[in-house]
Amino acid sequence: MRAALQSEIGQDKLEVVDDMEAVGFGPGKVKIRVRATGLCHSDLSAMSGVLPQPAPFIPGHEGSGVITDVGDGVTGHAIGDRVLVCWLPPCGHCPSCGRGQGHLCLEAFGNVATPNFKRGEGAVFGFAGTGTFSEEMVVPAACAVPIPDDVPFDIAALIGCGVTTGLGAAINTAKVQAGSSVAVIGCGGVGISVIQGAKVQGAAQIIAVDPVESRREAALRFGATEAVSPEEFADAKNRITAGEGFDYVFEVVGKSATAQKAYEMTRRGGSVVVVGAGALDDNFQINMFSLFFDEKKILPSMYGGGDVLRSYERTIALWRAGRIDLANLITHRVGLAEVNDALDQMRTGVALRTCIEL
Repeated sequence: MRAALQSEIGQDKLEVVDDMEAVGFGPGKVKIRVRATGLCHSDLSAMSGVLPQPAPFIPGHEGSGVITDVGDGVTGHAIGDRVLVCWLPPCGHCPSCGRGQGHLCLEAFGNVATPNFKRGEGAVFGFAGTGTFSEEMVVPAACAVPIPDDVPFDIAALIGCGVTTGLGAAINTAKVQAGSSVAVIGCGGVGISVIQGAKVQGAAQIIAVDPVESRREAALRFGATEAVSPEEFADAKNRITAGEGFDYVFEVVGKSATAQKAYEMTRRGGSVVVVGAGALDDNFQINMFSLFFDEKKILPSMYGGGDVLRSYERTIALWRAGRIDLANLITHRVGLAEVNDALDQMRTGVALRTCIEL
């Protein structure tokens, strides 16, 4: 089958090959024919080494498709089922799951260290234990979440990570209050989903902050009340909040510098919500007096900060009701052969979200 391969960490181009094989099928597993996958910035971070990932590997973790085979012992799945790919499925029995924090379940991370592809005699990993930049893959049955027939494959792929992460940060983690002021730093696909989540929650002001003009324009279409460049952010804070700072500031970049800016722009007693996935060696520092005196809440948000399966259901319900726009998130469509073009679009910020159709 065809797949996009990264042979070594640090390469900025992928090799599209046609001799990849999905392996590991057996009890507890399902085989999926991938129909669509999103290109997320986390894929770029894995390619560059910002996020730890064994190589060689196939990027991609936002996917959807059709089950083509079901292993022994699998219940609740059948050949022909339409599914989205959940890269971090809750196991249901670990301490985190028992506390209702299935998004912090560590059991699924065992999949990351197990190759689920091979090329010739060489083992190949799938990013985050999945690897959706491939025509077919084998994953644990819990990674395959059935989707209703009215949900298109491209939209389902986005729900699998980016949309769920952004909406959940606003709804689950921050619990944005109606009438509040919100700023979102970084307006790619996840940042736009944060904006939509804040809008659903009833925020009065939603300020989008991004250096790329096309992303600022997109943010306005998706619910931001104002969009500014990073250089204009301080002025916006002074105009909108009388210099006090925003009730909620979301960092959706994954860098300590933007997290620091988010902290500065948050009012005393407000919430800094860290959504971006950053590097292990990029440290965020706050002086102890400010931490005590200003009482700003620092809220990391992993995969939307809540029950991911319930979050999928909620996202579909909001989409059906017209409360959120998912179709227009996809501003760039390519086939697998054009994956490197899609990577360039993502790096330059030209495309809000790319759908790779397989």
